[in-house]
Amino acid sequence: MELVEESPFRFRIDRRDPMRVPGVVFASRALLPDVGSDRSLEQVANVATLPGIVGASYAMPDVHWGYGFPIGGVAAAGGVVSPGGVGFDISCGVRLLATDLDRADLPRLRDALMDGLDAAVPRGMGRGAVWKLADPAELDAVLRGGSRYAVERGHGVPRDLDRCEDFGAVADADPAQVSERAAQRGQGQVGSLGSGNHFLEVQAVDAVHDEPVAAAFGLRAGQVVVMIHCGSRGLGHQICTDHVRAMEQTMPRHGIEVPDRQLACAPVDSAQGRAYLGAMAAAANYARANRQLLTSAARRVFRRVAGSGLDLVYDISHNLAKIETHGVDGVDRRLCVHRKGATRALPPGHPDLPADLRAAGQPVLIPGSMGTASYVLTGVAGAPAFASTCHGAGRVRSRSQAMKTVRGQELRRELEARGIAVRGASWRGLAEETPEAYKDVTAVVDVAEGAGLCRRVARLVPLGVVKG
Repeated sequence: MELVEESPFRFRIDRRDPMRVPGVVFASRALLPDVGSDRSLEQVANVATLPGIVGASYAMPDVHWGYGFPIGGVAAAGGVVSPGGVGFDISCGVRLLATDLDRADLPRLRDALMDGLDAAVPRGMGRGAVWKLADPAELDAVLRGGSRYAVERGHGVPRDLDRCEDFGAVADADPAQVSERAAQRGQGQVGSLGSGNHFLEVQAVDAVHDEPVAAAFGLRAGQVVVMIHCGSRGLGHQICTDHVRAMEQTMPRHGIEVPDRQLACAPVDSAQGRAYLGAMAAAANYARANRQLLTSAARRVFRRVAGSGLDLVYDISHNLAKIETHGVDGVDRRLCVHRKGATRALPPGHPDLPADLRAAGQPVLIPGSMGTASYVLTGVAGAPAFASTCHGAGRVRSRSQAMKTVRGQELRRELEARGIAVRGASWRGLAEETPEAYKDVTAVVDVAEGAGLCRRVARLVPLGVVKG
């Protein structure tokens, strides 16, 4: 596939039938996917065939192969919604919490904190949860209310909702569109990390690049912070599976053809489109509640061990489709913006931001791989790609390939020799997430900033990690 370099951080895939728009890849030459082993650029071109797509099919600098859409794919369509543009882990996202501790305080507290978090955070495939939902009616309340319902039940404080995307809950959730199987999978997992690349990490603010914005976010140099990365667990996975199958069956009646069945889609205003959006919103609320419950568990540990609170900096999702208004060719249009492995990055002054963040812009949270830096950035005015940016480092090796390069025991010893405490659910899980399986997150952030997608505010380094 031929790429045209438009600028140092932007490449174009020219439109060809049946593409409706070009592809745009934000990358450096070093970060471009290997076309021999990664078909994500082919997926960028396939996404460009979606009915009603406008602008371009975008790929973020952490792009890699995914289901239907590439991970790191962004597309806005005037007519359709595609579950493949959201992914299986609906509303998987990142939450950052700030403490009043300094990095110098950690040596005397670290082991007790990490042991406490290890015991308090359920993780692994299908294992346990912080919140044991009593009955289906309580799950229904979670699916409708998200973090708001969790806070109402005592698992947080009202300020948490001001610092959460959508103020804690996505509107228009429709639990009736969530299958019985999906509900069963979600019933016992609210407040759990899961497995894979999900984590809870104790970090320190290693560098501040913009002090006024960092202060608005509640961050300062040397501060201890906590980052949580997880999503909607088995419930979200089942919702994606159910609705892809349903859309495959309904596409012919709408005259829709796509080059890959994983791009199955339906008109936003059709019965199937509305059903998926309602179920997706319910899963998003589940994910928000999930991170809220893990926050509550972490707060109890920090209060008991260190006498410190945890204030929410922000909670942002990176697997969602949202109905938004954007200017296209000088005209405001209502579009379904798919962000898969990509996060929203609202600029300063945006009306969807809480009042205390409006001048600074939206906090953008980009975690690195295990043992590497993470970044806090902010949205910028006039950014391309419908105010979207990358969501992390991006894989370059599959989990099976990663396991061939290192044993979990060796990786833990290596990380702890560097001063990073590790609490893992399994040796296999640690090996699958070795830093060598990911791109260099600093290089990814350099491209995101250079391409005008966002602007860096602070750099975070790990002190301890709890892994699924």
